[in-house]
Amino acid sequence: MNRKTDQYRLKQVRRAGTRLAAVQALYEMELTGISAKSVIRAFQENRLGIGPDENPVDETDLETFKLIIDGVVTHQSTVDEVIRGCLAKGWRLSRLDATSRAILRAGSTEFIVFPDLDHPIIIDEYVSLANDFFDPGTETNFVNATLNSIGAKLFPEKTSGA
Repeated sequence: MNRKTDQYRLKQVRRAGTRLAAVQALYEMELTGISAKSVIRAFQENRLGIGPDENPVDETDLETFKLIIDGVVTHQSTVDEVIRGCLAKGWRLSRLDATSRAILRAGSTEFIVFPDLDHPIIIDEYVSLANDFFDPGTETNFVNATLNSIGAKLFPEKTSGA
């Protein structure tokens, strides 16, 4: 591998670790009621860079982590409204598993706070996370379809075929 490929791969690993930490933090915020500021501090001091199996995640990006967490809080009403708009008729956001809500909120927020990032990249990485938390199939397909719909609703000009 060359230097450019290595740098790209490191960036991918950092992004994946950061997204995992963001989903874990959002899950924790929902279950415990801890504030964004507190969860960011706790993750920064104790857990940023630790995976679900308690093994280190190679690298994370603290600034991106903060932008996702703060973005979910800042854009909560917009994000939740667009998620609700993509659910089947009669479904409420509270009916979703807390992990699925965290994944959808983080992914939706990335569409907003990182508008220049390609939607298929965001979707693919969050579907990959869903595969880490759930058995492949229904839930991961749901995350894929819902994030694709959310991206199309937020930015119709960037509609993708992910």
